[in-house]
Amino acid sequence: MRIARFAHAKGMSFGVVEGEAEGGPQGLTIAEIEGHPFGQLQFSGARWALPDVRLLSPILPSKVVCVGRNYAEHAAEHGSEVPTEPLLFLKPSTSVIGPRDAIRLPVFSKQVEHEAELAVVIGAPGARRVDRATAARAIFGYTCANDVTARDLQRSDGQWTRAKGFDSFCPLGPWITTDVDVTDLEVRCEVGRNPDEMEVRQLGRTKDMVFDVPALVSYISHVMTLLPGDVVLTGTPAGVSPLTDGDTVTVRIEGIGELTNSVVPVG
Repeated sequence: MRIARFAHAKGMSFGVVEGEAEGGPQGLTIAEIEGHPFGQLQFSGARWALPDVRLLSPILPSKVVCVGRNYAEHAAEHGSEVPTEPLLFLKPSTSVIGPRDAIRLPVFSKQVEHEAELAVVIGAPGARRVDRATAARAIFGYTCANDVTARDLQRSDGQWTRAKGFDSFCPLGPWITTDVDVTDLEVRCEVGRNPDEMEVRQLGRTKDMVFDVPALVSYISHVMTLLPGDVVLTGTPAGVSPLTDGDTVTVRIEGIGELTNSVVPVG
């Protein structure tokens, strides 16, 4: 099942995306559900063609918990060792944007980079000090993420809050997929100036994570309580590189979908 959050003429709703995504958005519809998607779904009866609505970030998390250096090749490209335990940091909820929203380049940084990542969405009742098996049951679904990073500030600050936390630095979308096996999926990032000239910058597989998804959720839950709707970013493959004004960046994850954002300067 694919759960989206979307804006329409009467407001904002959650809905179930119906149809085959391979044919593009023109062949998809979205069926509105009542209230929040956690728990038993109740359909309102309203339905739209997907091109007639605006997709938003599929969830508004209380926090985004991120994992650094969770792919050995990415750690190596920055001259870093693979951590012996998951390396955690946070992105604020205000960094979250949705599909087609603009990533805004801050004036403070000269080197903003993309990081394509599998994102985990926590379901009800959340996760607190859970073991691996319970952690897997706490997962509601998965979406695409871009852990946008001001790399020069990450190096100079000595900690990562500013580099990772600017408004618009956490695109999520296009929807939450609830029934996918994420043990070995392709993670791809493409950047370009127009749809016909996109360059593949990152290409990896989730099987190459140092710590897999249940291990990450369990570990994090022993540090902080994960609430329903919280998001865990699971690390990025090698190939991160700068974004510039005018770029379009697309994160594609096999079996989940694609997340596209433009890149603009702060206005």
